[in-house]
Order: sequence, then structure tokens, then C-alpha cells
Amino acid sequence: MTHAARDVAIVAFAQSAHRRRTDGLSEVETLMPVLHDALGQAGLTARDIDFTCSGSSDYLAGRAFSFTMALDGVGAWPPIAESHVETDGAWALYEAWVKILTGAADTALVYAYGTSSAGDVRDVLTRQLDPYYLAPLWPDPVALAALQARALIDAGETDERALADIAARNRAAAAPGAAVPQRQGVRRPCGTGPRAGQPRGDDGRAAPTAWIAETVAARSGDAKGTARGTRAADDYVVAPLRVRDCPPIGDGAAAVVLAAGDTARRIHDRPAWIRGIDHRVEAHALGVRDLTDSPSTRLAATRAGAFDAPVDTAELHAPFTSQEIVLRKALRLGDDVTVNPSGGALAANPVMAAGLIRLGEAAARIHRGASDRALAHATAGPCLQQNLVAVLEGEMR
Repeated sequence: MTHAARDVAIVAFAQSAHRRRTDGLSEVETLMPVLHDALGQAGLTARDIDFTCSGSSDYLAGRAFSFTMALDGVGAWPPIAESHVETDGAWALYEAWVKILTGAADTALVYAYGTSSAGDVRDVLTRQLDPYYLAPLWPDPVALAALQARALIDAGETDERALADIAARNRAAAAPGAAVPQRQGVRRPCGTGPRAGQPRGDDGRAAPTAWIAETVAARSGDAKGTARGTRAADDYVVAPLRVRDCPPIGDGAAAVVLAAGDTARRIHDRPAWIRGIDHRVEAHALGVRDLTDSPSTRLAATRAGAFDAPVDTAELHAPFTSQEIVLRKALRLGDDVTVNPSGGALAANPVMAAGLIRLGEAAARIHRGASDRALAHATAGPCLQQNLVAVLEGEMR
């Protein structure tokens, strides 16, 4: 959707350090520092927020209506205007954006969190599949992404060397980031076991090349991971995807603050204006889709105005290296566009928050003057099933 009736901007973004496990923390304890950080950046308190919207999944938490407990981190008294989406927080941002467009709010707090460590995320995400034909087969997201990667390789659109290069570039870009858990030795690739330790450079930071080459504890044996061993980053998880091609599993949270018009200008000297945002969905049945393409991403980008003018930055929610190939083609991104300067979901992938983080990272680059026009993408479901595209701009100085 473009040509909005009101100007709406992202004026603050905060995220947690993304850890492999947060057994000692509740959702509230994970969220509160992030929420306070985002509100503090904007110079606002909870009472200054007109609308609050969150994204999470009860399946990950393992209990019904778990998001209501997380509201304790916001403060639900006095009563607040609040909503929740059972998906990535990027869609919560979309709902908040619409709320502001209607004039029902001038400010909004959007947050998302995921605790993948509470269970086996590969099993949990099978519940997204068609309940009659696919879900009973229990194909996990890594296996389905491997089907997509194989389709791309067979079509001549990529090869395993190119996928390795994507993995190296994303994780190298993430290495200096303060919120990136590579530096803290707390990540592991999707489907693998707990990290045995992170090689570090002389400055204490995790070495990007070591991250790709190191040996990590990983699944071996049956698909449920009943036996565990060690697997190097160039070993296959599900061919043709290797450990390095898969996202880390971890717990984390993120939050953004939205504001309209002059309110946004008062809060930030360079707001990240949302010039367009749209989301579309593919067919639910994987067998009727061309997995080498993403028409829904292309349509969402068109409706968001992504092709109206060049972008200089793109934050893509591509949990698997092969999915970056699909998204680059759908979004017509050339070599002149900086893709995933944050490291993307290959560096940090808190399920239900990773898409919101893409919007926040794109906005943060605009805030600090590193970008003038950025594209942000979020996805949900297997093989890029549902896709959201937003175009953010900063005012020329």
C-alpha cells in the first residue's frame, strides 16, 4: 500500500542479545529491557503510547495465550489499547501502521519475541503446514528449505559454492554488531545442538571465518535428534543445505516505536518514514508453487512502491542462504544494493522477531545516515510462503 493518508515513521528500534537458551528468564524478563530501551530512545513512557501490538507464537512458548503474560512487561494498567498477531512481529508493525493511518493513534509500540529453546523448533514449525496432506508427514523447515535449494540448483540459478559465499558474507557483516550473539558464543545453526564454544580473535570478538569453519554439536542419527554428535559447518544438515546455510536457533526480542507526522519529527531528527508497506501470501500447498520464485514478494514490493525508485539498502529475512537467491530475483536487487548489512537471519534468527528486526535494522541505518532509501522484508511459513515488504526513507539533509 502506497500514498498513505498520514506520514508514519519508525523513530526507535531496540533488540536483545540473542542467546541460545534463556532458561532462567521469563518472557517478561526478556522483554522489559528491550521495551525500556526503545521507549527511552524515543523519550516516551508507556503512557505516551496510544497503541501497543505484539507478535509471538503460543506454540513456541508451549502454553495458550502466553502473550498476555508478556503484557506485564508493558504495563496493562491503566488499561491500554492492545492487540496481538500470532506470527512475526513485522505483521504487528503492519497492524500498528494501519491503526495510525486511521487516525486512532499517533504513537505505537510494537514488539516481538521468541523462545525457540523451549522445544524442538523444527518439530514445532511443522504445525504451519497443511493439516491434511503435509503436516502428517512431519517435514521440518530445514527439509523443505532443502527442497527449495535443490530446485534452485537444478534450475541453474545457484550452486553450493554461491550459497557458501552468501553465508560467509552475512556472518562477516554481523561480526562487529553489538547485539549479535556470535560475539558471545551463544548461537548454533538450525537443527544442530548446543555450541561447544566460539573461536575469538585478539579483540575478543568471534572471528567470522571461524564461525563458518568451527565444529558445532549437531544432530546425528534420526530426524528427531535422539543421537547427537559433532558436525562441521560444511557438513550437510539436509542436502544440499549444509550447517552454514541454516540459521541459528536462539531466544530473543525486539521492539520499535512508530509515530505520525510532527510527533515523529519531534522525537527523532531523521525518522525512517514508511513510504509503503504490503504483504502477500503464496498458495498453501507447496506442490503447486514454483519454489525458485516468489510472486508474493514481487507483488508486495510493487504495491509498497519498491520499484518506483532505487534503494541503497535491503534487509532480507532469508533464514536459509538459498532463500536470498529467490528474494534478490523477486526484488530486482543488483550488486549496487547493500544486502543485509546487519548479517540478516543467518546471524540472528529469533523466531517471531527476526522479521521485525529486519525493519528495525533498515530504520536504524536511516536514523544514523547510512541509508537514504531502504527496503525491508519479512517472511513467515515454509519456503517463503508469506512475505511482507516495506520501503523506508529518510528526509534529505
